[in-house]
Amino acid sequence: MNFYNTNKYKKLAMSILFDAMGYISFVFPPFDIVWAPTSAYLMTKLYKGKTGKIAAAISFIEEALPMLDVIPTFSLMWLYTFVFKSKPAETIIEVD
Repeated sequence: MNFYNTNKYKKLAMSILFDAMGYISFVFPPFDIVWAPTSAYLMTKLYKGKTGKIAAAISFIEEALPMLDVIPTFSLMWLYTFVFKSKPAETIIEVD
């Protein structure tokens, strides 16, 4: 299961859903035991490469520690990936 080629707006919807799932632990704290590794796994499947792995580690720590569940890690990663991350400049090759 990977979501690398998923539309960016579908990734946004999934990110919001996964962030909302993290709030379940405010009502049912033992949910974090299952959700912390699951959120890290989902983060690596939503966002590929080094940034996805770093975000997965941050997501795991954020979900495992109490009272940090208010941070919308998935949504912040979506913003980083599709809004703030600079894209490499296109190389134009002129042929005479």
